Amino acid sequence: MKLGRIPYINCYPIYGAVDRGLVTLPAEIVTATAADLNDLLAAGALDLSVISAVEYARDAASYHLLPDLAISCDGPVRSVKLFSKRPPGDLDVATVLRTSSSRTSILLLELLCRHCWKVQPRFATVRAEPRDLRQLEQVPHDAVLVIGDAALLLANEGDYPFEVDLGEAWKQWTGLPFVFAVWAARRDAYVPRVREVHRKLLESREWGLAHLDDLAGQAFLTTGLPREVCRNYFDDLDYGFSYRHLAGLTDFFRRLAADGLVPDGSLSFISAA
Repeated sequence: MKLGRIPYINCYPIYGAVDRGLVTLPAEIVTATAADLNDLLAAGALDLSVISAVEYARDAASYHLLPDLAISCDGPVRSVKLFSKRPPGDLDVATVLRTSSSRTSILLLELLCRHCWKVQPRFATVRAEPRDLRQLEQVPHDAVLVIGDAALLLANEGDYPFEVDLGEAWKQWTGLPFVFAVWAARRDAYVPRVREVHRKLLESREWGLAHLDDLAGQAFLTTGLPREVCRNYFDDLDYGFSYRHLAGLTDFFRRLAADGLVPDGSLSFISAA
């Protein structure tokens, strides 16, 4: 069985015990960006994976969600930000850069532009997440959407006059949490093994949430960001999937469907053993 994993530090609380050999997963781990994992799961090259939430909405008939496991926030997320040279309400016909790394963040930004800020930017795609200002200076732009560790690093430089945290913007708009990523299994995957992997992931998460200081130290070594920044980041993330998270995800899908961006469908979870 093959399991997909995102390389960002936001997954440390899920995989920390696995990385240390404290929990053994009955699966081969494949590490890739969220967009690549979306494609690998869709192609059948993975049995289950963390994927962009919107990828599930695009083809819900092919997947089951894993219960009580997601990457979400109920307010600021810190690692999904629009860095802008002008206020978001002034971005009409402005050039906004974005990458293909997170389809969920891209569509959330489109919703916010259309319905909250009432603007229609000119979106342009860059290949990878820019990790410093030198990369960004090579491409003329008015704003840029950056996710993951790169967003944390860019925020630490503090050179854009306007920073919009998309998790916080969603909370202000709807009053609900936002689910950026979910764990999903293909419907043709071997269900008993999927359940076993799911149990082990929850076990590893339990260890991770009890050792966030250790994981913040590991994140510091990986990114160079201050330990306090990494720890605060972990504190703002939620790795569960409660009824409030479900309400937020359902509302997001409803708004996307109303704009014709995803099919209108329902959510399906893997059945209990």
